[in-house]
Amino acid sequence: MQKWIDISIPLRTGMIHWPGDPEPILERMLEIDRGDVANVTFLKMCAHTGTHMDAGIHFVPGTTTIDQFPPETGIGPARVLEFASDVRAIGPKELAVHQIASGERLLLKTGNSAGRWFEQEFNPRSAFLSAEGAAYLVSQGIRLVGIDSLSIGAYEGDGVETHRLLLKAGVWIAEGLDLSRVAGGDYDLICLPLLLAGADGAPARALLRPRL
Repeated sequence: MQKWIDISIPLRTGMIHWPGDPEPILERMLEIDRGDVANVTFLKMCAHTGTHMDAGIHFVPGTTTIDQFPPETGIGPARVLEFASDVRAIGPKELAVHQIASGERLLLKTGNSAGRWFEQEFNPRSAFLSAEGAAYLVSQGIRLVGIDSLSIGAYEGDGVETHRLLLKAGVWIAEGLDLSRVAGGDYDLICLPLLLAGADGAPARALLRPRL
């Protein structure tokens, strides 16, 4: 039996986060060692912190909220597509060689993983999916796409358009993945966001298991 690989990043105080978002805070509000009856942690952060999923309403008004995420979309076969470390913008040319099929779940492993992006300062030049790449994935009819960065789109440029194209087409987005310990190939995926009522996104736990 193949073991599950956790591709989520740990939530902690001071962790990497999107510029302008509040710094995540995890602290003990009650602690047994201080004489309290139990240990209780206080958590404060943006819904798009760490490993998380975007809902349609994040960029497209009137579309889905995160509590409308269909669990079956985040559970099932998936492919990790690995790109060379010098590829910054993933477009149709880079995607076409992978012969993407309708209904697929795709995770994009870029040079961000080699540098263990989640242990570094925020990098505005991280690899990303271009708007043209997003349009290509929509045309192929995929159901979910994830990436090893805090955003599927570019920090500057067409990042908003990348999101809008995917979300308007009903493609769910997983961001903030740790793909440093997985190679390109076929896997079973579990990726489920927290059930936050009416929210535009939510933290998620994501796991992969190699398919035999």
